[in-house]
Amino acid sequence: MTIRGTVRPMYSGMKKFRLRTGACATVAFCAASAGAQVQIAPQVQGGSQVQLYGLVGTYIDSLKRSDMAQSQVQMGSGGLTTSFWGIRGKEDLGGGASAIFALESFFQPNNGGQGRSAADPYWSRNAYVGLTGAFGRLTFGRQTNPTYVAMQAVNPFGSSVVFSPLVVQTFVTSYGGSIIGDTVWNNTAQYTSPSYNGLGATVIYGLGGVAGSPGIGNLGLHLSYSGSALTAVLSAQRVRFTAVGPVGAQYAYLAGAAYDFRLVKLYASAVLTSNVSTPTGTHTYQAGLSIPFTPADFLYASWARTRRSGPVDNSLRNTASIAYDHFLSKRTDLYAVYSLDKLSGHSIGNTFGGGIRHTF
Repeated sequence: MTIRGTVRPMYSGMKKFRLRTGACATVAFCAASAGAQVQIAPQVQGGSQVQLYGLVGTYIDSLKRSDMAQSQVQMGSGGLTTSFWGIRGKEDLGGGASAIFALESFFQPNNGGQGRSAADPYWSRNAYVGLTGAFGRLTFGRQTNPTYVAMQAVNPFGSSVVFSPLVVQTFVTSYGGSIIGDTVWNNTAQYTSPSYNGLGATVIYGLGGVAGSPGIGNLGLHLSYSGSALTAVLSAQRVRFTAVGPVGAQYAYLAGAAYDFRLVKLYASAVLTSNVSTPTGTHTYQAGLSIPFTPADFLYASWARTRRSGPVDNSLRNTASIAYDHFLSKRTDLYAVYSLDKLSGHSIGNTFGGGIRHTF
């Protein structure tokens, strides 16, 4: 048996560490709080591979949201991208089908903590197993919310829960996030269709796990298109608040597009939410752009506006961010960000920050 490690490019500029066997091998990862060990042992099955990958990022900023009395200087984990590490594997089952799995964990490099916060489970980002092939992809476990995934494609700040105006206004509680629930869903079954000329679909259902109530769970339907220059998404989801007693529900809808003119890439999106148990809702609109000055230098700019409607809260919030990003290599970049935040009835808040990211 021969085992060798190779480093090859993977998506988003990351690198992957691949373990291969000439005949066969199995890889068992034993993770402890102080670190992780890799153990490799022979097995009778072949055609399998395992990848270790992730991203480490930190930032320092002077934060002041519009509703904060004073600014706060802090070091945070993530920034433009939340820090995480993961392992994933794939086994060839023959006939074009494969078994797949992924175990991914957020972490906080600024203090060494696990997860985004103490409330996160160990495998906080993804933890699923499934099958993939010509039929598409079917996975089961804890999985990233496809609405959040779709949102990343139609705003220049991607997945950032710190600096993206669209993401903070929809998913971050301190900014009054309009979408109920996390960016990751538990107990889910997810099917993703094959891509047909750039068009794909995803359906996700989260089991409620309540005896006698098999229908209590989260549900999402998502369409996406990716062409040479145009990216477009449509997304709808239902989230139920409680598993026992009267069940409240929120419906959220996302529509967005991005078009790459090469000299500049433009983004636009809209998010609508409606809480059926209470007469409340939100309308969020976002516009943005990214400019590649050189292959290593980028400018990102985005603005989002959320209007709330309801018997108690009829507020309006505007948030805007502009960032300059410089890549030292394909896997390491430095960035500086300025954000402005204005909530009705409060003064303008200004945030200044900068950070570093490294993918592996």
